[in-house]
Amino acid sequence: MTVPASLHTLNLGFVALTDCAALVVAHKLGLDRELGLQFCLQRQPSWSAVRDKLSSGQLDAAHALYGLVYGMQLGLGSPQCDMAILMTLNQNGQGISLAPHLAQQYRQGVSLREISQQLGRPLVLAHTFPTGTHAMWLYYWLAAQGIHPLRDARCVVIPPAQMSDAMQAGVLDGFCAGQPWHALAQQRGVARLVTDSAVIWPNHPEKVLASRRELAQQQPYVAGRLVQALLLACHWLDQPENHMQAAAWLAADDCLAMPVELILQQWESADASPLRFCADGLVNYPYLSDGLWFLQQYRRWGMWQGEAEQDVVAAVNQTALYQQAARACGLPLPPNSMRHSVLMDGAHWPALADAAPSVGAIRYFTH
Repeated sequence: MTVPASLHTLNLGFVALTDCAALVVAHKLGLDRELGLQFCLQRQPSWSAVRDKLSSGQLDAAHALYGLVYGMQLGLGSPQCDMAILMTLNQNGQGISLAPHLAQQYRQGVSLREISQQLGRPLVLAHTFPTGTHAMWLYYWLAAQGIHPLRDARCVVIPPAQMSDAMQAGVLDGFCAGQPWHALAQQRGVARLVTDSAVIWPNHPEKVLASRRELAQQQPYVAGRLVQALLLACHWLDQPENHMQAAAWLAADDCLAMPVELILQQWESADASPLRFCADGLVNYPYLSDGLWFLQQYRRWGMWQGEAEQDVVAAVNQTALYQQAARACGLPLPPNSMRHSVLMDGAHWPALADAAPSVGAIRYFTH
């Protein structure tokens, strides 16, 4: 296809997961072209590839793990790079699966500690990126049940598309990742979902639209049009009558390369909290409190001991750019850049002013 000279081409990365849908839909519906852009979608084999190509400039922006952006910003495990979160792409839609025999025990009320004792070794559990969302969900889930994720378990990094094969090979006891990889593992009989990520943090932030900060600073018009296209796609995705078409696009060989039925099975599962893409913009706002939560978790697990958290988050989360784009799309804005949540262990985020400093102190681990 010849790209008209009037269109601004953007190289956008994504990993093969159901929640990359907004990028795919925006391109398929032609929302990018309507806004003077041309999306060149590039599937990436892993989150480390997304990180490296964002850093090098090979990708202009990407579907990315929330925590990947903050890892890059802080220079955790890679060279420091000033980053931007332009919007949140979705909430919920992740989970933790265990090998079938372990899942059966867990569902019958056997504790994770007892399961580990029966195995005679620490549980071996995978997530997808060291500073990513799946690592933080897994760590929080373990800690809430009295398992220190860095001392009482062995947590390893595996690209999401390799989780099922790793379970098949018997090298893992379980994993935390996004859909449709839990559905595939269950179809193959190598794992069963034991918790939905929304149990850990209801309506948690998951994937974001990430870019180097220079895009937002030096090309705010382009960045704003990019956000508008994806906001319109997210709103379209929240309409149930569009799920079949979206799943068909996602099923293509150059995207998820997976049957439509398998994608829809977990997307619309009654056993899981809904995968939310818009909710009239409540999903998409780059809340400052969400960024602060990840910094708190990095501090909790000894990954970062920096200062000025508020300044870091204010620089990364592009609230002003988002607000302008949302208004252009006719989407309402939330009343505040901080939102309140209650996590699985009863902890409030942000913490209530009159709350005890260590909610659930017996199980609240620090590094």
